[in-house]
Amino acid sequence: MLAPVQTLDPCADYDVVRRAVAFISEEWRRQPDVETIAEAAGVGPGELHALFRRWAGLTPKAFLQAVTMDRARGLLREADNVLDAAYELGLSGPGRLHDLFVTHEAMSPGEWKARGGGLTISWGFHPSPFGQALVMATPRGLCGLAFADAGEEAAALEDMTRRWPNAQFLQDGPATATVAARVFDPAEWSQDRPLRVVMIGTDFEIRVWETLLAIPMGRATTYGRIASHIGKPSASRAVGAAVGRNPISFVVPCHRVIGSTGALTGYHWGLTRKRAMLGWEAGKAATGQGV
Repeated sequence: MLAPVQTLDPCADYDVVRRAVAFISEEWRRQPDVETIAEAAGVGPGELHALFRRWAGLTPKAFLQAVTMDRARGLLREADNVLDAAYELGLSGPGRLHDLFVTHEAMSPGEWKARGGGLTISWGFHPSPFGQALVMATPRGLCGLAFADAGEEAAALEDMTRRWPNAQFLQDGPATATVAARVFDPAEWSQDRPLRVVMIGTDFEIRVWETLLAIPMGRATTYGRIASHIGKPSASRAVGAAVGRNPISFVVPCHRVIGSTGALTGYHWGLTRKRAMLGWEAGKAATGQGV
């Protein structure tokens, strides 16, 4: 069982959070009070306050500040130096790629061209702070992580399995539950026991995804900055496409990439979820978890 939010049903928490974030996303300019946000989320102010403290370690007001455009613009001002600073601090080394303590390897070009041929990928759905999570793993490590709102599980599974059409897929919830706990519980983030990730993509995509791993929790960068960092300064659009094809959501943190204007821009699993992730991470960073 996961224990990231200290509740028996983290998906139930996220359902309320999702409604609150959707409302905040529309009304952030007028900075609504807790009572107004709670009414939109369908709970009382006290319940909303307790939920956000349990879920992210933030008050609803602090969460509102974390996901507004003002915060995005602040991240943008910091973006120019984020990647350089990360590399200078050694965060790109094999022992610690970012706050989740991830080590990674890439499938060989031949394995990628086989489109999953010869691979057995285990999968299972598990509760997470961001709704139902589809966790996919090979014997070499985590290879896929997706999210689904209620009723969208089949579509999420289809979206992920068609990325590797020649692989064999095996539903194995007990096996993937262990991986899910490693991903979402900060208590399980350990430098001594890094999470193993397997990247399956083109050489260009893997270079982009490796760069995403260097973005620290609570920070962000832009598509253009990533393009410059990998030596392709005119390839912002291609970088955006590679970010969008990232199959390991959250762990390979494509949600930490924003537009050049500070806009949060698109996210394969929904902008509401992207805002929720950034707010959740802001709470963890503020309390020193995952750092």
